[in-house]
Amino acid sequence: MTEDSQELISGGHLVAKALKAEGVERIYTLCGGHIIDIYDGCVDEGIEVVDVRHEQVAAHAADGYARITGKPGCAVVTAGPGTTDAVTGVANAFRAESPMLLIGGQGAHSQHKMGSLQDLPHVEMMAPISKFAATVPDTARVADMVSMAFRECYHGAPGPSFLEIPRDVLDAKVPVAKARVPEAGQYRASTRTAGDPAAVERLADLLVHSEKPAILLGSQVWTTRATDDAIELVRTLDVPAYMNGAGRGTLPPGDPHHFQLSRRYAFSNADLIVIVGTPFDFRMGYGKRLAPDATVVQIDLDYRTVGKNRDIDLGIVGDAGMVLKAVTEAASGRLNGGAVRRKAWLEELRAAEQTAIEKRLPGLKSDASPIHPYRLVSEINEFLTEDSIYIGDGGDIVTFSGQVVQPKSPGHWMDPGPLGTLGVGVPFVLAAKQARPDKEVVALFGDGAFSLTGWDFETLVRYNLPFVGIVGNNSSMNQIRYGQRAKYGDARERIGNTLGNVHYDKFAQMLGGYGEEVRDPADIAPALQQARESGLPSLINVWVDPDAYAPGTMNQTMYK
Repeated sequence: MTEDSQELISGGHLVAKALKAEGVERIYTLCGGHIIDIYDGCVDEGIEVVDVRHEQVAAHAADGYARITGKPGCAVVTAGPGTTDAVTGVANAFRAESPMLLIGGQGAHSQHKMGSLQDLPHVEMMAPISKFAATVPDTARVADMVSMAFRECYHGAPGPSFLEIPRDVLDAKVPVAKARVPEAGQYRASTRTAGDPAAVERLADLLVHSEKPAILLGSQVWTTRATDDAIELVRTLDVPAYMNGAGRGTLPPGDPHHFQLSRRYAFSNADLIVIVGTPFDFRMGYGKRLAPDATVVQIDLDYRTVGKNRDIDLGIVGDAGMVLKAVTEAASGRLNGGAVRRKAWLEELRAAEQTAIEKRLPGLKSDASPIHPYRLVSEINEFLTEDSIYIGDGGDIVTFSGQVVQPKSPGHWMDPGPLGTLGVGVPFVLAAKQARPDKEVVALFGDGAFSLTGWDFETLVRYNLPFVGIVGNNSSMNQIRYGQRAKYGDARERIGNTLGNVHYDKFAQMLGGYGEEVRDPADIAPALQQARESGLPSLINVWVDPDAYAPGTMNQTMYK
């Protein structure tokens, strides 16, 4: 049989076959001439093509999809500005340890260095913010390199990969027999490791003999789907637990081991602190906020994270679920009356928790207008059900919510992560509602944050994706405003941070969604309920007090 008579396949169709093998159900994209053959392949492979209004949204949605499903997300963007627009989304996924693949177009190989349309050095730009960045050199290698990129997403702690595919590579056709198309489930090994058995045994011994232990369950607890193993350890060994990032919701509110507002007290007084899946970055005061005489243990997927920024007593590299399960099993049968010995410690922490709540109570119950942000986030917390995925997108207003809002189920909290990227809200809503249409999605935006990617509210309307959106509107970038006032005084507090009095409720209505304005705190709960019942994408525009700042904002070291 001659080569001319063999079945041929294009690069774009090879991309689609590789995505299908990885289990990708949809791609997020904004169209461009460099990438349309991928769309053609996706149609044939039954992969949904979700078109958005900005490439940053596509990248954030791919990140959000990975967080919700546990499968890698995928965004496809055109060359040049299409790829540079997606840089922020890739960078956010990189810091948040979220597995996604960004595919970018590129000018033809035959026009290399000639100044072709939208030609930029994408790979060099993406290399520092991805786990893998490469150019596909030949059409026969397209699917092979897509699978290679997905493998790299799961090397150590997960993260994003980037592939650029030149236009002539993507559009060309090669004999199917010449193209390597990896089979589903045949090109990736299990990355689940249980850690050093000796280290696991030592941690079990430390927990058994600790008088005042505390554990922080970070995002990797959700990434590795370790909820059940974390709960078993906490309850079996009677350990008070704090949760951050995607780890929020591991324990339900009201659980006797669920703590939220007493973390600094606990970490200042504990004799054993176990940090799971959280680096010693700015959120942890670079490790300096832990009691100097406490025994500190760190569990992480990434060897490079363990012991970074501060010394530790024990480090375990491995899958959070497997490590925690192994520790619980190693400690079983020799708990030595731990529950009885720790009763006073848990009561001490509960008292510290109550003190913190009472300090915030006036704001939580405030009837003032403009509305106190604590009152708004308190109403949102009461509104959430066990099926509500909560998304926070903003600065000061989301800092308020982090102290009050408690997701009622694991995997039901989404925030940008340590890059602190504003604008993730709408794309996270898009990804969450498409991945889990059975779930209610509730998103709290700062007015500045919503402005960054808010036009894709139209995408939510177009795809009929109802959600309950709330804009905490103070007509300011208030977190920065506070810092400027603290550093430079009242006369210069509003330089470059003041926004217009925008009626986001009318914006939602204009685009075909549900919108409502709230100025009286008594109207918050009814407005939320009406948004829920509308069956539409919604924005409740809540005018909040611009002169109320979250404690986390006021305590930021950059303003001191």
